[in-house]
Amino acid sequence: MDHRAERMKSLIIQTFFECLKTEDFSQLTVGQIAEHARINRSTFYLHYETISDLLSESVNYLNDQFLAYMKKDKEAVVSRLQKCSLNELFLVTPEYLTPYLGYIKEYKKIFRTAIENAAVLELEKSYDKMFCYVFTPILERYEVPEKDRTYIMAFYIRGLMAIITEWLKTDCKDSIEYIITVIQKCVMRHQEEK
Repeated sequence: MDHRAERMKSLIIQTFFECLKTEDFSQLTVGQIAEHARINRSTFYLHYETISDLLSESVNYLNDQFLAYMKKDKEAVVSRLQKCSLNELFLVTPEYLTPYLGYIKEYKKIFRTAIENAAVLELEKSYDKMFCYVFTPILERYEVPEKDRTYIMAFYIRGLMAIITEWLKTDCKDSIEYIITVIQKCVMRHQEEK
């Protein structure tokens, strides 16, 4: 894709984010997005067939941005995961959850819209990709057989997403610190039951 097309898509996505601050997704029209972006409707349709396509790409964009942010420190994170004791080896520490929850809160409107349209967007695949790079080294440290890893990651990711979904429904009213304690309680109870 040429740079002009990339810039136009970026403009449309950023305008979409801005429009979602004041308008519900179900009420948003291509005309409104085009007007706010100061482009023609035909320019929008040159890049996206529907607003749902734009939503899908916007979620992918946010997830890619978040992965890029997390990956810049990936070597340090993986190194810590490989060196810490097994008792400290939880994904539910504030160190891992705070940047993720902060990102969700910052873009809460788009993430809430995405969750409301999760089936269309195939969000599970997106979140699987997002968490896989952190879960894999931890499961390796615990010597979890590869055959079991998909199931264990699914359990943790779906549970985490259930909590985040409820948090988004309240417009992220509770603090990030509180949500971390809720997640920790759920995981610790599960681990105590083993």
